[in-house]
Amino acid sequence: MANVPEKIYLAAPRGYCAGVDRAVQTVEHALDLYGAPVYVRKEIVHNKHVVEELRERGAIFVDQESEVPEGETVVFSAHGVAPSVHAGAEARRLRTIDATCPLVTKVHVEARKFASQGYTIILIGHDGHEEVEGTMGEAPDRIVLIESEEDVDRLEVDDPDRVAYISQTTLSVDETQDIIDRLKEKFPNIVGPRTDDICYATTNRQLAVKQMAGECDLVLVIGSRNSSNSNRLVEVARYHGADSYLIDNETEVEEEWLEGKRVVGITSGASAPENLVQRLVDFFRQRGVTDISEFHVVQEDVRFMLPKHIRKALAGQPG
Repeated sequence: MANVPEKIYLAAPRGYCAGVDRAVQTVEHALDLYGAPVYVRKEIVHNKHVVEELRERGAIFVDQESEVPEGETVVFSAHGVAPSVHAGAEARRLRTIDATCPLVTKVHVEARKFASQGYTIILIGHDGHEEVEGTMGEAPDRIVLIESEEDVDRLEVDDPDRVAYISQTTLSVDETQDIIDRLKEKFPNIVGPRTDDICYATTNRQLAVKQMAGECDLVLVIGSRNSSNSNRLVEVARYHGADSYLIDNETEVEEEWLEGKRVVGITSGASAPENLVQRLVDFFRQRGVTDISEFHVVQEDVRFMLPKHIRKALAGQPG
C-alpha cells in the first residue's frame, strides 16, 4: 500500500456519449418490449461490461445478420452497417432496429452524396473497425481508406481535382487534422464535410484529457481494448506528458504504475459506464486518498432520440 497518490482528478466530460446511451437503451427497451432473445449484430458498443450485462438480460450477439433466425428481432450497433446488411436482414424478414449513432449516420450520408457527385472519397479511419466497414459499404468502389499522413503521400487517384474526404467519428482530433492538412496540400481542390466528422464526445473527451494530463503524473483510461476512442485518450494523455494506461476496471491497475505518482487523472471512453469509474475511485479511497475532485473542461447536454421503431412501440403505436 506504499503507492498512494496525493490527489485524484476525474475528467469532465468522460464516459457515455449520447450515441452510446441511445444504443444501450435501444437494446434494453427491445428486450422489455419483445422479450428475449433480441439479437444484436456485433457488439452494441465497444465495452465488454455493457455487452455482458445485456447478454445476461437475454441479448444474443452475432457477427452477421445471416446468423439471426428468420423473422426475429435484430438491433444494429451504434457503429453503423453497410446497405448490404440492411438488404440481408430484409431478405431474412428480420425486424430491424437501427441503433446507429446519428453522427455516424451523418458520415454515411456524406459518403452517398460525394459518391453520387462522382468524387473519389478518401475515408480517414482504422482498417477493420466496424464503423469504417459500414461507411465503406455505402460506396465500396469509390471509397479509399487511409490511416496516416504516409498513406496520403502514397495515394494515387484517377482525378486529383475530384476528391472528397470524410472520417471515422472516433479518431484523434490532432492527428486527423494533420492528415486533412496533408490531403489539402496534395489535392488543393479537395472538398470535405460542412462540419467536422469527429464527434463532439470524442473531441470533448480528448480536450479534457489534454488539459488534465498537464496536471497529472498518470492518467488511467477506463475502456475496452477494441474501443477506438478510449485508445485515443491514452495516446492524447501520453502526448501531453503523463504516463497513461487503458484498463477495463480497477483490478487491472498495476502497482508499478503508481510508484512515485503524486497526481492521478481518471477518465473513461464514450462506451464505458460510470459505475466502472466509481469502482476505480473507491479503489483509491480504500488506499487512503481523500483529495478527489472533478476536472471540468466542457459542459455536455447532447441527447439523441431513440430509434423511431422503439419510440412508436413505447407509445403503443403500430411499428
